[in-house]
Amino acid sequence: MSSIRIHKYILKEISIPAFLSLLIFTFVLLMGKIPRLAELVINKGVPTVKILQLFSFLLPTFLSITIPLSFLLGILLAFGRFSADSEFVALKASGISLYNLVKPVFLLAIIFSLLTAWITISIEPTSKTAFRSQLFQIASSSASVSVKPGIFNDEFDGIVLYARGVDENRGTMQDVFISDGREDETPAIITAQQGRLISNPNQYSLTLRLNDGSIHRRPTKEKKSTYQVVSFTSYDINLDMGSELNNNKRRRSRGELSWADLNSAIDNAKNDKSRASLQVEKHERIVIAFAPLVLVLIGVPLGLQSQRSGKGAGFALALVVFLVYYVLLSFAGTLAGKGIFPAAIILWLPNFCFLLGGSWFLHNTAIEKDLQLFTIPKRLFNRLTSRSHKKRERP
Repeated sequence: MSSIRIHKYILKEISIPAFLSLLIFTFVLLMGKIPRLAELVINKGVPTVKILQLFSFLLPTFLSITIPLSFLLGILLAFGRFSADSEFVALKASGISLYNLVKPVFLLAIIFSLLTAWITISIEPTSKTAFRSQLFQIASSSASVSVKPGIFNDEFDGIVLYARGVDENRGTMQDVFISDGREDETPAIITAQQGRLISNPNQYSLTLRLNDGSIHRRPTKEKKSTYQVVSFTSYDINLDMGSELNNNKRRRSRGELSWADLNSAIDNAKNDKSRASLQVEKHERIVIAFAPLVLVLIGVPLGLQSQRSGKGAGFALALVVFLVYYVLLSFAGTLAGKGIFPAAIILWLPNFCFLLGGSWFLHNTAIEKDLQLFTIPKRLFNRLTSRSHKKRERP
């Protein structure tokens, strides 16, 4: 059998389970967002098309995680089957070394790394901005529609809004009454002859502009009984959009910045803390892109040695390795964000450690040396089994 044919066979055996794993893991992560988006459909009457658009905007964020994980599982399942069916032994007997078998895997790893880099550097920031803008449009549109004449509206946190008349064509309200309880110490009653909702997609803000009215306040904290009345010609109230825009600041987050904007923001950072936070974002996008190349060195030994340590042991170890990798990466990002270590050094440390460890695992597997790490689950299982047998044999 020629090397090209063997390489095509290996690519096929890895690609199919990796693709299926990608679909499953991405779907599982999307399921976590369904309750929140379903609330928009049920309570706000948002069209299904817009909800599907929100799902599509969320995909790149999840794919940056699920692509490396799916690739690792694809390698694990493929090489685990090679080991279980003795195909790996037959290939070695034919004079084909493990390093030759790994060549197509590295080729596939380069493709997955380039795909991950394209997503993290270019697609993910754009999709985050689009998701946030779409969410704001849905929330602001729902707020405008929910204002009905002659009905008290409590859609906005801390505010009850009443309008005697609503002109939907002009987007104005007449004879507006507002109970503002956002500040417990100084609740206010606001009346105005006219009002209009003004949305600002760039700043993700919704403002209620009132004309010709007055503000009535009675501070509850003061010992003396006081009552304040302030008249105004124009008065703006910044409305809280509620749960739809939770955790969203009015300015773009660092995750929404394009590559060029991110570099510009680093150069123009006002202080070391802001600069460190931006540098963490920059290096994380590149480091995550190298995850498939690093994890391939772990996946091949795990797949080949998992069958020797009991079924499922290698699969569990692969998930543990993947979790450890991202925990270390997250911990490194925290240290770099606080300015304890430079981002260019500490964020690359997990990749460097996994590169060295994976190379050692791969070399020991190539020379058919058993790794003690893989025999631990089997020894624990045998020890527990022997203890259970001894307890049963006792009278």
